[in-house]
Amino acid sequence: MRPSISTTGGDKGTTGLFGGQRVSKGNLRLHAYGTVDEMNAVIGVVLSEDIPEVLRSQLHQVQKDLFILGADLATPLSKEGNVVRIAERDIVNIEQWGKEMEDSLPVLQKFILPSGCKAASYIHMARTVCRRAERWTTQVAEAEEVNQHALVYLNRLSDYFFLLARTANKAHGTQEQQWLP
Repeated sequence: MRPSISTTGGDKGTTGLFGGQRVSKGNLRLHAYGTVDEMNAVIGVVLSEDIPEVLRSQLHQVQKDLFILGADLATPLSKEGNVVRIAERDIVNIEQWGKEMEDSLPVLQKFILPSGCKAASYIHMARTVCRRAERWTTQVAEAEEVNQHALVYLNRLSDYFFLLARTANKAHGTQEQQWLP
């Protein structure tokens, strides 16, 4: 018999963390890694759009990183074993990609609105979901120990998404809209 994805284990509002501990589905840790999962889904929408291949490749890597990050956040640091966690090298990749994009974009003189071509608009959505994931992860870190690379990665990733949205607009020939009060 084939195993089912439906286990009924969460029917009473709890779920299991990696390592076996059961917690409420309202637990801060679940909000953090659930929001990472949501961000990954938004990236899937971005990938359905026409974007340059180099950016597509980067986003595929980000999706892989987010699976690692989700597992990292779902696993208390006290859990021993073969847990893959987000690492310094993952942060370095994001920083490098961001630097390359920033060097190819005009310097911002004013705030810009989160808009533009469809891909850029979805990327801005991913950026805001990333910021929410960062806020939830910060709350987890205030309550218990977490991998500090997770917080740094999320902070750098939101910057990367901002630059990626600008790059997508540039690639589509879409002018950025300045915010004018």
